[in-house]
Amino acid sequence: MTPSTEDTRLDADVQLLTRLLYETVERHDSAEVVTQMQDVERWASAAHASGSPADDARITQALSALDPDRSAKLARAFTVYFHLINVAEQVHRLDESALHDGASLADTMDAVRAAGLDTADLSRTVEQVEVRPVFTAHPTEASRRSVLTKIRQVADLLEERADPRSQPGDGARVERRLAEVIERLWQTDELRVDRPRVIEEARSALFYLEELADQVLPEVVDELAAGLAGLGVDLSPTAVPVRLGSWVGGDRDGNPLVTPAVTEEVLLQQTRTALRVLERNLQALQVEMSESSRVVPPSDEVLALTEGAQTEEPYRAALQTMLDRLAATSGRLLDGQHSERSYADADELLADLATIHRSLVDHRGELTARGPVSRVMRTVSLIGFHLAVLDIREHAAHHHTTLAQLYDLVGQDPAYATLSPQERTDLLARELAEPRPLLSPTTRLEGVPERTMETFHTVRRALDRDPGAIESYIVSMSEDVDDVLAAAVLARQAGLVDVNAGVARIGFVPLLETPSSLAIAGDFLDRLLSCAPYRELVRLRGDSQEVMLGYSDSSKLGGITVSRWGLHRAQRELVEVARTHGVSLVMFHGRGGSVGRGGGPTHEAIVAQPAGTVSGRIKFTEQGEVISDKYLVRSLAHHNMELSLAATLRAATLRREAQNTIEVRRRWDSLMDVISEASHAAYLDLVGDEAFPEYFRQSTPVDELADLNLGSRPARRGGGGRLEDLRAIPWVFGWTQSRQLIPGWFGVGSGLAAAIDAGYSDQLEEAVRRWRFLRMFLSNVEMTLSKTDLAISRRYVEQLVDPSLQRFFGAVTDEHTRTVQHLLAVTGKDALLSDEPVLRRTFAVRHGRLHAVHELQIALLQRTRSGQAADPELRRALLLTMNGIAAGLRNTG
Repeated sequence: MTPSTEDTRLDADVQLLTRLLYETVERHDSAEVVTQMQDVERWASAAHASGSPADDARITQALSALDPDRSAKLARAFTVYFHLINVAEQVHRLDESALHDGASLADTMDAVRAAGLDTADLSRTVEQVEVRPVFTAHPTEASRRSVLTKIRQVADLLEERADPRSQPGDGARVERRLAEVIERLWQTDELRVDRPRVIEEARSALFYLEELADQVLPEVVDELAAGLAGLGVDLSPTAVPVRLGSWVGGDRDGNPLVTPAVTEEVLLQQTRTALRVLERNLQALQVEMSESSRVVPPSDEVLALTEGAQTEEPYRAALQTMLDRLAATSGRLLDGQHSERSYADADELLADLATIHRSLVDHRGELTARGPVSRVMRTVSLIGFHLAVLDIREHAAHHHTTLAQLYDLVGQDPAYATLSPQERTDLLARELAEPRPLLSPTTRLEGVPERTMETFHTVRRALDRDPGAIESYIVSMSEDVDDVLAAAVLARQAGLVDVNAGVARIGFVPLLETPSSLAIAGDFLDRLLSCAPYRELVRLRGDSQEVMLGYSDSSKLGGITVSRWGLHRAQRELVEVARTHGVSLVMFHGRGGSVGRGGGPTHEAIVAQPAGTVSGRIKFTEQGEVISDKYLVRSLAHHNMELSLAATLRAATLRREAQNTIEVRRRWDSLMDVISEASHAAYLDLVGDEAFPEYFRQSTPVDELADLNLGSRPARRGGGGRLEDLRAIPWVFGWTQSRQLIPGWFGVGSGLAAAIDAGYSDQLEEAVRRWRFLRMFLSNVEMTLSKTDLAISRRYVEQLVDPSLQRFFGAVTDEHTRTVQHLLAVTGKDALLSDEPVLRRTFAVRHGRLHAVHELQIALLQRTRSGQAADPELRRALLLTMNGIAAGLRNTG
């Protein structure tokens, strides 16, 4: 299919959806609302194009005169429009991606075949591959699940409309169904009435996880198995090259609502969902397995599984036994009902399925064994009885607070709270090796320490029920070795680890998320693994150590360039240190949805990691609207999972060693050091001004964000008023809404200019051409610049910001000009996204309506900030504009 053909189909769908929306609005409100939408869009586009104060004044006057109800209807109409064209583009994105080859599983298999890898070596590498997307409850999805389900219905209908097998009359029927869904979408409240509870966030995550587990992942792994078979590699039906992860209900950092009781409830929900998926799979397999013993006899093992049932269809009888045992397992795990028939764990269920598999292979049923039976076995292997592996995350300070109280109770002198990081490290290393626990059964803790210790006990109870439910305990803001050892010592008190008894039921993961911690990443890991009792825990867990890298906070604190370069260098150092200690390293990438928080195409990010850092296992967070964008439409979910798996396999097999000489790498490192240093200085010069936080608050709707009820977690750590206390999500959200998008590009121009001034022009040209890291970094910056619109930003500044603070916008404008100029020069382009026609089209089709919603938001912000904030209808209209802009830009931040 050619791009022009696909554009024509997309245009037809957009025109149809727009017409149906206008008809819905006219039918339920009035034609006047539609006319006003078109007028506002036309005026906004004219004002943007001309830059005329008269045009600006006209639209300001028109929007200021609207009553809150009409403002809300306009905002809702634009928002629904953006939702509809977004889903149309999602449906057509697969056809667009088919035009760009090289990233699929089939392409990767061809590349591996061309490289001539030894089959045994390839088989060993494949055994180590595990891609784990980790779904989070980070509050960056502005749309309610009630809205998302209707958007999915629209997607399904558009796919049906494009089906070449459609019969005469199908088009009219699909159009009627689309009109029905759009009507329900228009009548659904876009805003959440209350801030969602953690349990509700868990249900939203399960909405995606269940379909991935039931439909998508088994198909993707089946395709991998078929591709590997063509290379002479047999992928076991119990192999787990993809596994699902979750933070929902386990992420405590800054969220007091994630209590131990909530964690237990979320785990039960996951178990309930996993058992439901497994039951459906076994029932479907039972329907298929009609093999008769009169035609082909089964093995004695299968007959034993039938438990004496008198039947000519022994496989169905054996599967009924499994279903009965699964029901007993459900009673044990969900209701506490003990039963001898219950499976102890998912491995026992796998063993029963393996019995059927062997019998079929031995009795000329190999295709069935390798087909439906293997697919069910893969589903069991992928999800166990827990669906997704839950990570636990807590701030390092809470562990130290707990230990301070514990040591005070036992009379530690000097007091724990007065010790330096090195003194704490020495004390905790000794404590970890002690045969006796620090905590006695009669010890009573209070406040944060009580809750922190109860979390560890909750983890132990969860692992007693299902050993695979939780693997990692992540320590946020890890700055030194004592931060990790503190968590390990507390886990020791709950019986989760015991060096002397050879127990290590969970692993501990330092989260390096500040520029300072990334700068010492290698030394940090070296000292951690040099701690003998901790190294023994790592050995007990298969000599595997996980390290999480935080993109959001490092970018907020130091700017995007120093963040990305610091992350890249940190990974190199971590791999070398792990190799020295004989440890396998698992990188966990804490990427957000926007470029300013580490976002961008996942498969490109994986392939662009430093050579040797992707040994097979990789984790990455999936957050907010990225989840719905990648996984709401089933075909896209399959495509995205395939790309991530293919990229990981490619990196693990073809990028084990650096492809450039040491001399070239040193030259490029020197170049990036210059760019990073100058970029960092420019960024700090801007955000380090004591008046800058006030400029941020006035020029963006960040203060109004809390009313949007995006998630259960507070926007600030500890409620402080400093930028350091503000979480990265509202930081990026605010800049995105006002189209300044500072976190995604500011300082890059100064960095590139410094490199050119220092005589690095030739090296810069070479690096852009040959270095994946720099090429992808600049590509992501270019994407952010294309969403930045300083003409719109200027309207926010002129209308909302105190004149004494407007000087900051001058600095933003200067750096923007510098960044665009130098980025185009080094990439050899004449315009942003000149080689990305699909993306240019995406932005163009939104431009006029987005500008209209921005103007509406500015007018509403003026009114709420001038004394009308108490008007609930006015605030509702304002919040609807936030949703509209988020939908129009396809991310919140």
